[in-house]
Amino acid sequence: MKAADMFSLKGRVALVTGASSGLGTQFARALADNGAAVALVARRPERLKALKAEIEGKGGKAIAVEADVTDRAAMTRAFDAAEKAFGTVTILVNNAGIAHGGRAVEMAPEEWRNVLSTNLDAVFFWAQEAARRILAANKQGAIVNIASVLGLAVSKGAVAYAAAKAGVVQVTKALAVELAFKGVRVNAIAPGWFVTEMNEEYLMGEVGTAIKREIPMGRFGKPGDLDGALLLLTSDAGSYITGATIVVDGGQVIQIKG
Repeated sequence: MKAADMFSLKGRVALVTGASSGLGTQFARALADNGAAVALVARRPERLKALKAEIEGKGGKAIAVEADVTDRAAMTRAFDAAEKAFGTVTILVNNAGIAHGGRAVEMAPEEWRNVLSTNLDAVFFWAQEAARRILAANKQGAIVNIASVLGLAVSKGAVAYAAAKAGVVQVTKALAVELAFKGVRVNAIAPGWFVTEMNEEYLMGEVGTAIKREIPMGRFGKPGDLDGALLLLTSDAGSYITGATIVVDGGQVIQIKG
């Protein structure tokens, strides 16, 4: 089989959470560029509409759905909208997340709950909903959860974020074991440092320079550096991969673990 055919997503329906900025926007573009119809989900509708227009301008298919991933009713509406427009969602990219930094001893309970609710709870519930619908439609599918290198090796000031992302890795494995024989693959991508709207100010100063020195490749991730892993895990090229966490970090975790 030719690579173009192996990685093609033509005829498939994808849903990307957190699609209004950062990695989510790039994930949506990559899926659409390779043939998938994409449901764009996030809390900022104007940005979603702009991305939808961009995808359609290149000949792709997309819909914009405003939703907070922690809202279960909004989740149901998002899947319903995608099904109405394109059919059963067979590719889910669980990307939405929030960042939090600060000393563990100073963290308020509501801060902890907010990070875990968005970065872990929502990942499970959206994956659960996707799996239920894929199975009910008697189809095969792929779920990709976005974890982080901080789910594999921690740093100071990121206890809630690290705990949530470590949970994503374990949820991915557990779902993979349960769903593999039913034709639903579940994998994760663990990015390292990528400059996004959420962290740009933090990474552009002295802190960013110091972090970059600790990355063996000597740079932060660029837009598109995650496309290969995403397409592998969502296409027929990765048809025998499930329960895996692919690290895309320029060698950062190797450096941390020694």
